[in-house]
Amino acid sequence: MVEMHLLSVNVDFQYDPIYALGVVTTFERFMQGYRPEADKDAMFDALCQAVGYEPQQYRQDAKRLEEMASRQQTADLIAGLSQSAGLGDADLEKHLQAIANNPNFKYSRLFAIGLYTLLETADADLVKDTKLLNETLNQIGAKLHLPAEKMQKDLELYRSNLDKMAQARLVMEDMLKAERKKREQRAADKGVVVAPPGGQKEPTDAAGS
Repeated sequence: MVEMHLLSVNVDFQYDPIYALGVVTTFERFMQGYRPEADKDAMFDALCQAVGYEPQQYRQDAKRLEEMASRQQTADLIAGLSQSAGLGDADLEKHLQAIANNPNFKYSRLFAIGLYTLLETADADLVKDTKLLNETLNQIGAKLHLPAEKMQKDLELYRSNLDKMAQARLVMEDMLKAERKKREQRAADKGVVVAPPGGQKEPTDAAGS
């Protein structure tokens, strides 16, 4: 939210669908495992509205770009993002041209994540190969006049944080499983049956276990 706010008040910032994809992807990936699940949409809506944007526009643009990327061959997508070929999305092509022609384009980490998501959607193996990914970012960055080295560093941090979040979720799941086993054992010792997750509430024993 802080980065979105700082961008929204920057005179050089202009909304574009790649940035929107970065926002949606970042939110979804870092909010994986959040409970209750039903609250996530309201939180995303509040996040966008807090910086003066319509959440539905973010979602629609992100979905459109992911669907476009999923239909593209890797080489065709890279060529399109490098403005060497069309992408079949007139709005995105217009934004890419505007970015390339704007010497004051306000680059952001969220934009880099959107670009990364497009590449990942088209070819998951490409983004796993750091050397190939960096070469691709250099190619696209040169055509759109983007800071390729900064993109690489921002995406390294992004991927590192995703790994840390995934590890934290696993630790949390293990802790919850261990706690449940303890509760089941305590309940079994007292003759109380513990319902499975999502089932009926377990009986409350007098000892307050």
